[in-house]
Amino acid sequence: MQSPLPVRDGVNATRLRLPDDGPWDTAMDYMMHRWGHIDPQGIEDRFDAGEIVGEGGVPLDRSTRLEDHTFIWYYRTLPPETRIPVEITILHQDEHILVVDKPHFLPTTPGGTYIQESALVRLRNQLDLPDLIPMHRLDRMTAGLLLLSTNPETRGKYQVLFEKRQVQKEYECVSAATPALGFPAVEFPTVVRNRMTKSRSYLLAEVIDGEPNAETRIEKTRTFDAGTHQRALYRLEPHTGKTHQLRVHMASLGLGIVNDAFYPDLLDKAPDDYAKPLQLLARGITFVDPISKKTVEYRSRLELSEAHA
Repeated sequence: MQSPLPVRDGVNATRLRLPDDGPWDTAMDYMMHRWGHIDPQGIEDRFDAGEIVGEGGVPLDRSTRLEDHTFIWYYRTLPPETRIPVEITILHQDEHILVVDKPHFLPTTPGGTYIQESALVRLRNQLDLPDLIPMHRLDRMTAGLLLLSTNPETRGKYQVLFEKRQVQKEYECVSAATPALGFPAVEFPTVVRNRMTKSRSYLLAEVIDGEPNAETRIEKTRTFDAGTHQRALYRLEPHTGKTHQLRVHMASLGLGIVNDAFYPDLLDKAPDDYAKPLQLLARGITFVDPISKKTVEYRSRLELSEAHA
């Protein structure tokens, strides 16, 4: 549903669905029930100023009945954020798409404690592109190629490519050269297939019984010494796009990615260590451009810090 409020400071207005009924007479009563314990005066001030709107952008006031609107929109008050000390590199920009190198530690889209400090909001503000939308996502800890739509009129043509899996993606990661103790040897290239699920209420993706819905081709490209042990650089080709898929599939082989705090073991939460980024990089993306009808390929300019020559 299209928001009647424009993007402000790179951030979309928040949409809230009002309940069909309940012990609340007005929309303000319901908002007070939800958030009055945090900032009751702020809620009243927003209604008085007409800063909370319903369908069609109609401003609400204190007396607007609960049943008058199904959805309402408003701008959240954003807390100050500490800037993440990383930068985005623009690789390509035209009237339809934007291709960037997203650094480690920066989330793709706003969420949780990261709003202004997300790739999307930074780029909207930096390039003055309020309609910018990512065509896919990278985990906060994953770096590399990110493709975004700059033009709402042609956005659907690119979205279809991702929906129909007509985009070829290539990743790189650094892991141990041989599987951990207790895991069988692996002959590369290999293909990992399983069924994965990820609940929003739980940090980790899980492998469950059932028809496979996640598939990754994995190839070892080179081996190198890392102190007293050996590591290797791997090329990963995901044929599906499940959350944390590559991290789970590498861990399932006994080859957990270097600096992964989730897989194979969930480590205690700690402040980001910018000197130890997850060694996973979205290296390349290839597709037939729906506008030019030509095959295009974009390559990341980033390098994994642990991928020693």
